[in-house]
Amino acid sequence: MSEQGKGQSEEEAKVSEKAKSMDEAQVKQALEAIRPYLQADGGDVELVGLEPDGIVKVHLVGACGGCPMSQMTLSAGIERILKQQVPGVKKVVAA
Repeated sequence: MSEQGKGQSEEEAKVSEKAKSMDEAQVKQALEAIRPYLQADGGDVELVGLEPDGIVKVHLVGACGGCPMSQMTLSAGIERILKQQVPGVKKVVAA
């Protein structure tokens, strides 16, 4: 019985890892679509990581890094688009 449970956990881990990499690819693709708008204002965004609970960590660079409107860019821009385009995204935070 423990072998069966163990086999299922390994299989679940493989599925989870595959889903994570697919999510990461989708997040990167969505960020690529957003990037030209940020670059037009002298900024950019970098993906720092994905948390299992649906949190995407990003780093705003260039003009976006020190901009007083960066929180608005995160929530009204980046987070909104990622939630629309990538299933499972719950929140986007600055890292």
